[in-house]
Amino acid sequence: MVQKPLFVRAEWDEDARVWVATSDDVPGLATEEGTLEALIAKLKILIPELLDANGIGREDEVPMLF
Repeated sequence: MVQKPLFVRAEWDEDARVWVATSDDVPGLATEEGTLEALIAKLKILIPELLDANGIGREDEVPMLF
């Protein structure tokens, strides 16, 4: 079964000087980091944890393209 990709929005907050990530596809996802690289590393951990915590089963590993 093919699963739809998850959309994550990453935006630069000029006032706070951080990257902010949110997603309608990943309930509870709202995080920030000072660099895009650090944000990506954090998302690789948070997204699978949040999907599991919200009972959103995935048959396979969550593929991530950046």
